[in-house]
Amino acid sequence: MRIIYLFVAMLLVSSCTQKKTGDDDVWVLDNSPNPLPLDKTQVPEPVFEAEPGLVEFYWKAWELAWNHVKEAEGISQSPYMDEAHWKQAIWIWDTAFMTHFCKYAPNTFPGIESLDNFYAPMHDNKESSLVVLITDNPPLFAWSEYEYYKLTGDKERLRKILVEKQYLQKHYEFFENPATGKIFPYADRQIYLKNTPYGFKWHGSHSGMDNTPRGRTKEKQRSMLWVDAISQQALSALYIKKIALVLGEESIAEEYAKKFEEKKTLINKYYWNNDDGIYYDIDSENPENQIKVKTPAAYWAMLAEVADSNQAELLGSNAENPNVFGGEYPWPTVSRDDKDFEVKGRYWRGGVWLPTAYMSIKALEKYGYYDVADQTSYDLLKNMYKTYIEFEPHTIWECYS
Repeated sequence: MRIIYLFVAMLLVSSCTQKKTGDDDVWVLDNSPNPLPLDKTQVPEPVFEAEPGLVEFYWKAWELAWNHVKEAEGISQSPYMDEAHWKQAIWIWDTAFMTHFCKYAPNTFPGIESLDNFYAPMHDNKESSLVVLITDNPPLFAWSEYEYYKLTGDKERLRKILVEKQYLQKHYEFFENPATGKIFPYADRQIYLKNTPYGFKWHGSHSGMDNTPRGRTKEKQRSMLWVDAISQQALSALYIKKIALVLGEESIAEEYAKKFEEKKTLINKYYWNNDDGIYYDIDSENPENQIKVKTPAAYWAMLAEVADSNQAELLGSNAENPNVFGGEYPWPTVSRDDKDFEVKGRYWRGGVWLPTAYMSIKALEKYGYYDVADQTSYDLLKNMYKTYIEFEPHTIWECYS
């Protein structure tokens, strides 16, 4: 069953295939196929006799990914992985997640290299022909870089981004001290993120969870503090520390270990609810007041290794519970027992999204909950494959009802 993790990693390409276009006079959707055939000898070949259809599905995912290896002029890294939103635009969220399947075929798919198209304009002040959409998207660079390194062993890249260019530290500070309200030359809109003593004010689309019911009302959502934002900063600090230790940079490791502990303390003090076994968003006006909407955003804290063994056990139980995130169709973006859950999904109001499912599965794996991680992966993939077979177009979708 361990092969299922590999399948899930590959199928993250689903977040890249079905986005809506914008104004065609401004940005153009580019779904043109790659003129060259995919060299399958450069991609791991799975053997899964129990479900040969999933192997077929696996290759479909790689073919879709191959069609989104694009080239462009006026950028730091070309070719790069294009998430198929608009031809002239890139997203931090989508690209960072794409690195988690590109790492299995690093000589063919420019996954980690694609992050350079963010680093250059954002932290080197270089001009770029690509627009960075929503610059205060989740800060996932350090996590992606370290996980890539684990498969490639490329210490030179780690040294470049941490020691020579200090991209990871610069991005940590970019998120920690956001220029709220500012529109940068490389960006499409102003920064919404705002830091407070207890966490971050944010926004649905900026978090990646566009129309999430978190907060219940628009007014409350604007004023609440987002559990994923502070947890992703903890995740960044954790992985900057890990990378520093790989490179023998003890002072950097110590600095970010301290930052991590500060975030961990805040998250567990204010965002954790032991009765419900989950992390919630909180009210910025009264941080003791939790806003009780259960979503997979809670698992960012688990992925960041903030949870203790008791908290991890309860999060694991919620992952199995069919009334929360488990059952035949695992990882809905809102708990099934929530009043705002919609069975047809409505995007982030119950839809199943591959990025948050993958993140949550990897969080469970970190704490040794392999059975739950395996089962939810397997159930998710079987349902995706069923949709692929039975519905047209026969493809992989960015979200599922």
